[in-house]
Amino acid sequence: MSTSTDIGQPAASPGRLRTARYALVLGGLTAFGPLSIDMYLPALPAMAQDLHAGDATLQLTLAAFVLGVGAGQLVLGPLSDAFGRRKPLLAGVALFVVASLLCVLSPTVELLIAARVLQAFGASAGMVIARAAVRDLFSGIEMARFFSMLMLVTGLAPILAPVLGGQLLSLTSWRGIFGALAAFGALLLIVAAFALPETLPAHRRRPARPAGVLRGYLSLLHDRVFVGYALGAGLAFAAMFTYISASSFVLQGTYGLSPQQYSLVFGGGAVGLVLASQVNGRLVARFRQHTLLVTGLVAGTAGALAMVLASLAGLGLGGVLPPLFVAVASVGLVMPNATSLALADHPEMAGSASALLGVLQFTVGGLTSPIAGLAGEGSALPMALLMAAFAGLGLVSVGTLTRRRGSDQLAEVGIA
Repeated sequence: MSTSTDIGQPAASPGRLRTARYALVLGGLTAFGPLSIDMYLPALPAMAQDLHAGDATLQLTLAAFVLGVGAGQLVLGPLSDAFGRRKPLLAGVALFVVASLLCVLSPTVELLIAARVLQAFGASAGMVIARAAVRDLFSGIEMARFFSMLMLVTGLAPILAPVLGGQLLSLTSWRGIFGALAAFGALLLIVAAFALPETLPAHRRRPARPAGVLRGYLSLLHDRVFVGYALGAGLAFAAMFTYISASSFVLQGTYGLSPQQYSLVFGGGAVGLVLASQVNGRLVARFRQHTLLVTGLVAGTAGALAMVLASLAGLGLGGVLPPLFVAVASVGLVMPNATSLALADHPEMAGSASALLGVLQFTVGGLTSPIAGLAGEGSALPMALLMAAFAGLGLVSVGTLTRRRGSDQLAEVGIA
């Protein structure tokens, strides 16, 4: 696909080596959020004891991060539209590093909560600006391909972060986990400073006046197509978060898997998700992005419903694992296409569009964890029902809200 030189479209596509470099850097930046949430979860009991805090109080460190990421994206997205991507990005990553070190040094849970808010605000810069930078660099099929490549990094982060945190906890304390996050942020800060150029030229920037920013957000929320694709992505992410939150209880508590066996199953799901995203990168040249997105949502819904039937029929672990693999892997088809299609019509305000997209995904996904925790260990049925409900609602959102603009989307991807 040839790229346009019109305002709002990238002037030229980066070469292969540069594209791979961008994928590694931007993928690492978008991984800030999942890593910062999931890596320290295995350490919560030790943190409660060390900080002399109750479980409910310590849970505020998670809620504070989720709220901080949401607020940070809403602020930094429009700022990146006004001042370019590099300055807000580098400042945000630097804040993430400093705040992570403050987490390491926090003597009380109250100071830890405050440090987590700052850490979240810094993390949001990497998450929201990375997506906006992709929109600056690519359009149409090429953008979908790049988001598929990005899933090599971002797709594994929320799934493998708890495992990584558990391994770190065997070597160090909970403070060491936050130290590792600080080191990761410092490494990305150095790499981004040298390897990531400015992607938004001055003539495409727009003022960040509060009234204008608010009007921009309202216009996005009134765009049925954007909302439809954003909901599709957010609800698919919620289904995956349900799996992340409940699978250890279900697979170990109900089906008796050992921690090592559970890690293998967990890793298999991660591999399936990444493979599906890479297959998607090859299919976008042959099939409509919308079609691939719907296929992913149908597969996710069907896989979760098959889990429901297997649980009701008492088929055991052998009946649950295959549809579970399908349900998790389907996210690899959903996320690249939903993100690409949501951002496609808004090159002039990619930062703001990326912010709303990220807030929806992160908030819906984050709020899923406590709901999934209510499932308990007795059966796979509650987890399967939640996954089916979220994937099904995502399918309904995409099917109803994006229908009227199908021809426009085909033109955007260069097929119509």
